Amino acid sequence: MKQRSHKGLVIALLIAALLISLLPLFLLPGAEFGGSDDAGSQMVAEVTGREYEPWFTPILETALGGELPGEIESLMFCVQTGIGVGVIAFALGRWVERKKWTDRMKGSEDRD
Repeated sequence: MKQRSHKGLVIALLIAALLISLLPLFLLPGAEFGGSDDAGSQMVAEVTGREYEPWFTPILETALGGELPGEIESLMFCVQTGIGVGVIAFALGRWVERKKWTDRMKGSEDRD
């Protein structure tokens, strides 16, 4: 069975992803791109008429006596992302290898 190359499709999808992420920066030069936490707090304030108060303080902030530095937050997010990608890659690798193994076993049974 011959494998089809999807090189053109992959390149087109990569270009589309780049355009989706970069175009807003150039089309809306003065726009503020805030996070969802800020937008949610503002929406709660608009709906309820008073400022949003968090229900609890994060455990690490309590232990450290203040907010985490931005670099540490970014590091923790990257580590979390790496662990998630590792788990997904491991699961997909096992799935592909299991399919190859079952196909190989079926092929050997057909020859017997």
